[in-house]
Amino acid sequence: MTLKKRLKTTVSTLGRATLGAVLGLGLAAAVISPVHAQMVTPPVADETPAIRAIPPAEGRGPALWVIKDEDSTLYLFGTVHLLRPTTGWGTARIDNAFNSADQLVLEISNPDDQAALVPLVMQHGMSPATPLSSLLTADEAAALDAAAKEIGLSAAQMDPFRPWLAALTLSVAPLQKAGYDPASGVELILKARAEAAGKPVTGFETIDEQIRILAGFPEEDQLAFLRSTLEGYETATVELDKLVDAWAAGDVDAIESLGVEPMRESGEELYQALLVRRNTNWADQIQTMLEGSGTAFIAVGSAHLVGDDSVQEILEARGVEVDVAP
Repeated sequence: MTLKKRLKTTVSTLGRATLGAVLGLGLAAAVISPVHAQMVTPPVADETPAIRAIPPAEGRGPALWVIKDEDSTLYLFGTVHLLRPTTGWGTARIDNAFNSADQLVLEISNPDDQAALVPLVMQHGMSPATPLSSLLTADEAAALDAAAKEIGLSAAQMDPFRPWLAALTLSVAPLQKAGYDPASGVELILKARAEAAGKPVTGFETIDEQIRILAGFPEEDQLAFLRSTLEGYETATVELDKLVDAWAAGDVDAIESLGVEPMRESGEELYQALLVRRNTNWADQIQTMLEGSGTAFIAVGSAHLVGDDSVQEILEARGVEVDVAP
């Protein structure tokens, strides 16, 4: 399988896995808003986010796990980074677990901090010396311009973007058009609730670390990702709808089939970099948390909590018992 074909499969996979987790990262909600603000309207001062109501889930709702020892309780909750405001995922069991927690742990603690995000995006996502127009064919440039206009930009405005940033930005465009909204994503809602309740919010990683994963891929790989994003532009919403339905129903097997297996098939190094090594690092941090005491609610992308290399499987292999939360 060629690299381009592998990355096209990956884009489809991550479209299902929210496209907020492009290539397995929770970057869309964190990066797209500040990029759009920089290019379309000036950034405004941060305001205290409103606490959005969570529509009730049908049935049992999304999956939830728990890890306990003598003096610690850690809940594991898989998230979707962009959702329609009408997507139902609220349940009493999730509320009870969240309300009992002393702290909230996300992939990154500041997904809504534009002041911190914009400089990083500009540093790692821009390359004026190598404009996109010099890397794309005329047909590809036209496709880029058409897709960019869906989010109020143009190919000329995106010309300084590195290919990974252009692909990430455009992967979210059809989702926003279909009503998906970073502000309705699980992390931002939980973060607002935690802050309102006075709970500290921390992250397993920094936004800088996440951006560097994509920015570190060779240019040819980034271009293949961009081209595949343009080719799969029209079907992205359909793929994400399928995954959101599975997530909201707590169907972890379907999440694995839709959001993890195709990623692994697309290339082992990509799979290791975006899931396995990060899951291993997070398992390390969870074990350190267990050495302390208290209750934490851990919310990370749903792709990290399913499959043979999930955070739970890594912990279980180390002798840490992980149970489905009651």
